[in-house]
Amino acid sequence: MAGRINRKEILVVAMQQFSNRGYAGVSMRNIASACQLNIGSLYHHFNDKQELYLAAVQQAFTGRSAHLLAVLKSNKPPQNRLSSLIDVLCQILDEDQTFLKFVQRELLDGDERRLKYLANQVFGTLIIELNQLCRQISPQLDPVLLANTIIGMVLHLFQSAPLRQHLPGFQQEHQQPEIISQHVQQILWQGLISPHLRGSL
Repeated sequence: MAGRINRKEILVVAMQQFSNRGYAGVSMRNIASACQLNIGSLYHHFNDKQELYLAAVQQAFTGRSAHLLAVLKSNKPPQNRLSSLIDVLCQILDEDQTFLKFVQRELLDGDERRLKYLANQVFGTLIIELNQLCRQISPQLDPVLLANTIIGMVLHLFQSAPLRQHLPGFQQEHQQPEIISQHVQQILWQGLISPHLRGSL
């Protein structure tokens, strides 16, 4: 098998490694071993770990970002776009544990250079669109903080799932992405969104 794995497959393995062990905990040799490649073959594709990391991140999130952007740029009313965005984000986090673990890792131990790259190159356009949507929906609130609050609520409910299932009152349906999405949306419409808009939902 050695030498037969392609660049795209290497990036999938690399993202899994970075998600499980963090950037500092993974070496080029670790990734080469996981891909069943010799180290020289890996360096044939990537000059160093930083280049491999950035390529893996870009591949992992390009498709997801495009899907989310399509939702934000649709012709639906603002409230419907936000509802659809939360639905899609919950579905992504439920289906892709590598994505979820990667975000957790970077929030915990990402250095400034990598976090800047994620903010500008990976999530930047998406966040700009979400900020604008939040400004439309609730002009009395800070759109940047509202956008971060929405993302934070969704992320936390998925990140806390391993603990939540052992807490008093837990029900199995609390793990379902549809239930989580509905819950977040109910909080938004009842407490954070302009009262005059609720009647139109």
